[in-house]
Amino acid sequence: MSYLRRRKAPPNPVRNEEEKEKEKKVKPRSIKGEKIRKWSCMDGCCWFIGLICSIWWFLLLLYNAMPASFPQYVTEAITGPLPDPPGVKLSKEGLTAKHPVVFVPGIVTGGLELWEGRQCAEGLFRKRLWGGTFGELYKRPLCWVEHMSLDNETGLDRPGIRVRPVSGLVAADYFAPGYFVWAVLIANLARIGYEEKNMYMAAYDWRISFQNTEVRDRSLSRIKSNIELMVATNGGTKVVVIPHSMGVLYFLHFMKWVEAPTPMGGGGGSDWCAKHIKAVMNIGGPFLGVPKSVAGLFSIEARDIAVARTFAPGFLEKDVFGLQTLQHLMRMTRTWDSTMSMIPKGGNTIWGSLDWSPDVSHDCSVKKRKNNDTRNAFQNDKESLGFMKKTSYGRLISFGKDIAELHSSKLERLDFRGAPKGRNLANTSNCDVWTEYHDMGVEGIKAVTDYKVYTADSVLDLLHFVAPKMMKRGDAHFSHGIADDLDDEKYKHYKYWSNPLETTLPNAPDMEIYSMYGVGIPTERAYVYKLTPQSECHIPFQIDTSANGGNEYSCLRDGVYSSDGDETVPVLSAGFMCAKGWRGRTRFNPSGIRTFIREYDHAPPANLLEGRGTQSGAHVDILGNFALLEDIIRVAAGASGEDLGGDRVHSEIFKWSEKIILDL
Repeated sequence: MSYLRRRKAPPNPVRNEEEKEKEKKVKPRSIKGEKIRKWSCMDGCCWFIGLICSIWWFLLLLYNAMPASFPQYVTEAITGPLPDPPGVKLSKEGLTAKHPVVFVPGIVTGGLELWEGRQCAEGLFRKRLWGGTFGELYKRPLCWVEHMSLDNETGLDRPGIRVRPVSGLVAADYFAPGYFVWAVLIANLARIGYEEKNMYMAAYDWRISFQNTEVRDRSLSRIKSNIELMVATNGGTKVVVIPHSMGVLYFLHFMKWVEAPTPMGGGGGSDWCAKHIKAVMNIGGPFLGVPKSVAGLFSIEARDIAVARTFAPGFLEKDVFGLQTLQHLMRMTRTWDSTMSMIPKGGNTIWGSLDWSPDVSHDCSVKKRKNNDTRNAFQNDKESLGFMKKTSYGRLISFGKDIAELHSSKLERLDFRGAPKGRNLANTSNCDVWTEYHDMGVEGIKAVTDYKVYTADSVLDLLHFVAPKMMKRGDAHFSHGIADDLDDEKYKHYKYWSNPLETTLPNAPDMEIYSMYGVGIPTERAYVYKLTPQSECHIPFQIDTSANGGNEYSCLRDGVYSSDGDETVPVLSAGFMCAKGWRGRTRFNPSGIRTFIREYDHAPPANLLEGRGTQSGAHVDILGNFALLEDIIRVAAGASGEDLGGDRVHSEIFKWSEKIILDL
């Protein structure tokens, strides 16, 4: 059969000469050659990301080309008949649209588009810079970072740049093609008669401080006027508000703003919420903050980023992408003032001290939980409790695993607060981007590690030390303490309005407040850090992923201590206010608004065909959880919390809440 084989063609001398000439033309010849070669790496990165996006789009095209029933047919062939979506089920029961619905998206899930830009953004007018395909991120990354960053002094627009929130339901129905946020809930509400006339997406620029959304965009005024319009055009029927994630804090701020007199507030009067709001159904609410925000602001890390840095040391920091990626992200995100709203609130009283924390009894052993019986999965046995006594979640940051487990009486610490700073690192002129760490110097960095352990109280001082410009802006817009006297005039200032421990709920006794969140997923609670090798450009602190508990009951894995939660917000933050802080008539809830806790035990999808699952408790995926959707639709159709069955609890939130000593 050898005669069937094709002979190798002889080299073509003419073609080879032409190729050589082309190579000569593109070959860099000047002293800028190094720069050209540097950017060629970025081009390669962009090509790779473009390839991934092309494959993604091809798969979507293939999926959309299938008959509508095909994916469901395949899934049912494997798993059996699928249950009706909640909207279909409740429509069959006769439920119809009643209360207008307002969605309040959280951080990063709302689309942002360009209205004015610099030369590098030519042709991007009203194109999405955040959300959608993220095409501009891989086409022109430095230009994208430049336009997504805010002014480091004011926290508002940089000169010559205007990025604004996308409006309408499309602002946050999908985060990216195929990745739903609010789309599933919107579709199910439509099944019982909802449409855009009685649904409203309260879009806002989630990067800037809550009060500045009003100063710059009149976003709070728009929410007020839209709610008033929906109530007026629906026969006086009050709205059901559904905030998610940071949107929970944003709407908490709104409820104080709308009642406060102008010019600081909306001038609606003390009875505005009572007249316009039936219920606030908070989903995944970080009422008391999230430890993950501390790691993000301190070292631009969370567990996933830390593990990636371990497997590929320096990959995100060196010039693999043509720029120091983490440093650019740190400088960008530290201009987003909204992130400071999620720094843990309540200090050591809520989050614990060096040797104590309310949720220390959490059992992290790997167990297969069945149905809704998660309470037993978290009961203490002697072995797990014995291990957990060696550590405290109150130590949000510890420099070293041994320090994290050492009793406070044996800790030797040097106070960092008065430590000298100086730009005495190596030459920083070669760095792609400046960060505030460049101004700390060796002495300042060493002082941070010498303090060894940081609790919720001292972590605020830490952030003031390492990021003074950011925290100066943050101090003007947010507060993280506990009010001694809520009648004090100072608490009328907007900086306190998003902290439930420093403000009161509206005077609306007929209103209902729900805290709805997922449980059963390890959620970041505290961190073990290490000092990275000295470098003029690198971020000096890093989560120590080599730190592990070495015990099946240990909550320490890859340098992160985990507690119960929805993967982003710990149960303690999502549930405490409705479990205790607002339960009944308290100083934080003077009118006695009824509160309900609805927990959703996480169950991952049984197979890939289920997508992100219909029983997920994960922070964003819960918006596709059938049980949560059914609860929301029933309330929107007129049901009360009692009609739903009151509280539904799987975690130990009530037990943990009782351990927190707080004057109510």
